[in-house]
Amino acid sequence: QVRLEEFGGGLVRDGGSLTLSCTYSGEESFGRYTVAWFRRAPGKDNEFVGSIRGRGGATTYGDSVKGRVTISRDNAKNTVNLLMNSIKSDDTDVYYCAGRSTIISGAVTHPLSYAYWGQGTQVTVSS
Repeated sequence: QVRLEEFGGGLVRDGGSLTLSCTYSGEESFGRYTVAWFRRAPGKDNEFVGSIRGRGGATTYGDSVKGRVTISRDNAKNTVNLLMNSIKSDDTDVYYCAGRSTIISGAVTHPLSYAYWGQGTQVTVSS
């Protein structure tokens, strides 16, 4: 059974930085999973933040965060990290990590292509 769990949310100052972590537990090697970060405000759809492939570690970033976000992974520690700089009020959201098998093709930006989700972590930007 695959389990993903997010850590690191909370209150962040406008203009500051944020690091979120997503940990994996399951029977298969973590490297077999592509992991993405999405965020969602109440009443809105999931917004793609970025992703990192299990094999090779190629990253993709959403337009709204491009240049401010870096996603990395440590397969030995079953962890994916998201670093966001130049935080602004629009970044206030619940952030979710999601996982899918690397054998699944198609755009990494589509939330419906991810079978596994964490419970989410709230990020609130304060001025």
